[in-house]
Amino acid sequence: MLAFVALGTTTSVRAQSEAADYPNKPIRMIVPFAAGGGNDIFARLVGAKASEIMNQQLIIENRPAAGGRMAAEYVATQAADGYTLFVGASGNMSIAAAVYPNLPYHPTKNFEPLTTIASFPMVLIVPTTSPIKSIADLVAYAKANPNKSTYGTTSPAFTITTELLKLETGMPGVALPLKSSAEMVQCVNQEFCLLAITDPPPAVPQVKDGRVRALAVTGPQRSPELPDIPTTAEAGVPRVNTMLWSGVLAPAGTSPAIVKKLVMVFQQAVRDKEVSSKLRLLGAEPGAISPEEFRKVIDSDIAGFSQIVKAANLTFQ
Repeated sequence: MLAFVALGTTTSVRAQSEAADYPNKPIRMIVPFAAGGGNDIFARLVGAKASEIMNQQLIIENRPAAGGRMAAEYVATQAADGYTLFVGASGNMSIAAAVYPNLPYHPTKNFEPLTTIASFPMVLIVPTTSPIKSIADLVAYAKANPNKSTYGTTSPAFTITTELLKLETGMPGVALPLKSSAEMVQCVNQEFCLLAITDPPPAVPQVKDGRVRALAVTGPQRSPELPDIPTTAEAGVPRVNTMLWSGVLAPAGTSPAIVKKLVMVFQQAVRDKEVSSKLRLLGAEPGAISPEEFRKVIDSDIAGFSQIVKAANLTFQ
């Protein structure tokens, strides 16, 4: 018994020592989408402040592929030492768990949720050159021009919401897979896509500049950054009300002491006055919830999106 106690004490002391010295080298933060998309913007904004707080370099590494799932699978297999972190999103975490029965990772079993960066609605956009001024116009146009009804998407989050819009309205639509939400906005801007339902950061500036037209936001209330744009409920499709999140996670098994330090750092970064102000300007609500709350959000989302997938009879490859 004494030997086991001594071993446990030694392990605990070593873990505390590692945490006290952490971080003593650069940290990689893996973003599962291409540069310029919403999660990339969030990661760079919060990562810069976290780097400043820790006085250690934090390197953003973009790994876009398979709607963010390959990056998640990669991080889940990395050493649980606090030097590889993941910027998880609703799409490649809770929604992926709901729609892919053979997903090789689980958001709360293979990861330690640290805290959320932000939560946000999505924005439904179309080209400004189109005659479409409302969701009713969009549905009518898509039905009259099914061969032109293409929508951009980078992950299940955008796909499932657009498919729900199709289900609710009867409009046709074919998905065009892209690497980032910035590409989704550009696809609409250049008229290669009829529409996109995307996260706010890359969309809001182009809406304000008149380069794309917003028809609705998916949240329960209008966006302070787009006050003239109706909610989907106001536009007649109340069930299309998806809210998304972006957050920081570490591989499962990361030392509790290191997790505690990372949680403190990223919560402080998100709550920073300048950072939180910039997040709001991007159409997002700053996060910084506790790991326990974050875990509950993920598990609740998995259950909720599973119900949507079943009700809509959706299948994903």
